[in-house]
Amino acid sequence: MEITLIRHGKSTLKQNQRITCWEFKNWIQKYNEHGVINETSFPHQTLEKITNANVVITSDLKRAIDSATLLNSHIKINPDPLFREAELPVPARNLRIKLPPNMWSIIMRCLWYRGYSNECEPYSSTKERATRATEILIKNAKQHQSVVLVGHGIMNLMIAKELQRLGWKGNKRSGTKHWRSTTYSL
Repeated sequence: MEITLIRHGKSTLKQNQRITCWEFKNWIQKYNEHGVINETSFPHQTLEKITNANVVITSDLKRAIDSATLLNSHIKINPDPLFREAELPVPARNLRIKLPPNMWSIIMRCLWYRGYSNECEPYSSTKERATRATEILIKNAKQHQSVVLVGHGIMNLMIAKELQRLGWKGNKRSGTKHWRSTTYSL
């Protein structure tokens, strides 16, 4: 049995100008609505795993669904909101500083790990969701032998950690670069 975790491709959203924290909230929404850049070259291992998978699951966000389709347009995908990326909080009040969206993402992700969850799912709830997601992947692996999840960086990391805790063997860290895959087996 094996479970492969693949991170989605790069987003088509190319907004890099400095924004306020209130504008960051809108940026998150835009990021979730955008698909991925239509690339033609992918890592060999990623293509091999998705081509040979008996079941392909994605998050229900456009970038994950589009990524699975780009990797293999002939597969049947199963989108599920359980596999969505861990949400980012937004500041509770409008700060007067402007930062690029990637800096806001880093700051808000660090705060999220420390317990701050304004307008988003808390870390503890996301961890529980990752546990449920892992259970579904394992159930599918038992039934179909090989499962691929096309998902997101943080959620894939949390699922990988749970798989390892349950005795699945694979890389200590799930691939966090776009299009990278990591396989766990039991």
